[in-house]
Amino acid sequence: MIAAYTSGSGVQVGDVPEPVAREGQVLVAPLAAGICGSDLHMADAFTEFGDDAPRIVMGHEFCAEVLEAGPGVSGRFPPGTRVVSVPYADGPSGPEPLGLSTVLPGGFAQRAVMQESLLLPVPDALPSDHAALTEPLAVGVHAVAAAAPRPGDVALVVGCGPIGLAVIAALKAGGHGPVAACDFSPARRALAGRLGADIVLDPAEDSPYERWDELGVVERPPSPLLTDGLPPGNVIAFECVGAPGLIQQVIDGVPRHTRIVGVGVAVKPETITPVTAVLKEVSISFVYGYRQEEFAHALGLLAGGRIDADAFVTGTVGLDGVAGAFAGLHSPGEHVKIVVQPEPLPAN
Repeated sequence: MIAAYTSGSGVQVGDVPEPVAREGQVLVAPLAAGICGSDLHMADAFTEFGDDAPRIVMGHEFCAEVLEAGPGVSGRFPPGTRVVSVPYADGPSGPEPLGLSTVLPGGFAQRAVMQESLLLPVPDALPSDHAALTEPLAVGVHAVAAAAPRPGDVALVVGCGPIGLAVIAALKAGGHGPVAACDFSPARRALAGRLGADIVLDPAEDSPYERWDELGVVERPPSPLLTDGLPPGNVIAFECVGAPGLIQQVIDGVPRHTRIVGVGVAVKPETITPVTAVLKEVSISFVYGYRQEEFAHALGLLAGGRIDADAFVTGTVGLDGVAGAFAGLHSPGEHVKIVVQPEPLPAN
């Protein structure tokens, strides 16, 4: 079969072995698979290893059509059923992360296997490229759930790439607000507003840390002066970029008693000055992925029309366009989510 894979030579398209459904699995044809920022990071990292880099068929944000059942499958999802899944399936040595595995292919391929127990059916009215947004949207749903917003809390979303936009969408779908967002990209700022952000800023012109009054934020006193009669801080800052130095910028800029949630994937060492965080008594937590019930909730939000999916999908390519899409996404510009639509495998 044909697949787009990453190796020490970059992203390439070529023949790879077709997977075989094992016990409890189904063979599927990927219909749509989104390109994630972590895919870009992995492709960049692999080039540094040269010929020693493994070959991986990426694509962990997917919607697929069931083709046939493997052994031990219940048959709940007959051939022709469109499905999404948490991107894991059993390999010879245990669970493999689909799209990040050297053993099983991800969604940038004409065939893949999925674990039946993790499958969710896609409603007929939901387009496949929108259903493929379930995975990245679930990251936003989990980040918001972990932050546990209270009535009256104000959210600041730093970075309006796919994950920042997913956080905004999850906040607004959950009735939380107000929400402020900032990004250097005009296109992404426009999408943040389209998804419901109440204040959208260009950090090159306006500091996101100087608009608290407009959002109803009242600076609380230092901890020694904070009495039982005063409510706690009501700001949650979602750091959705992962660039070095950004967490410290957030610490410096937010009011006292802010909760900072690290959502962006930082792949380089970070340095902070803890005393600033200590004096402000900010809390910093990090989130990864999502729970299975949050994944299902994300699909429900998309199926129910509570998320403007068109705001996320800014381009589509076939397998032969994956390398170019990777190159284009390194300079975001107008793009948020490019969806890969693999060409069907010819019938035997």
